[in-house]
Amino acid sequence: MRVHQKVRTYLDNNEIMQSVVAMKAGIPFEIFSEILNGTRIMYAEDLRAVCYALKVAPELFLECDGGEL
Repeated sequence: MRVHQKVRTYLDNNEIMQSVVAMKAGIPFEIFSEILNGTRIMYAEDLRAVCYALKVAPELFLECDGGEL
């Protein structure tokens, strides 16, 4: 599963609104929506901002054992 899919799943599972995360992360909602839909690349800076907004570590969404990112 790709990083943007993991973020989207996390938001869905925890009933967190995309608009709230986008605002806290400083990412325009349209762009954040495109990221979560996979039509825009999620850059490291985006992931950092999202993790800061969610108060979680980036490792939650990354596979660091040589698996797919």
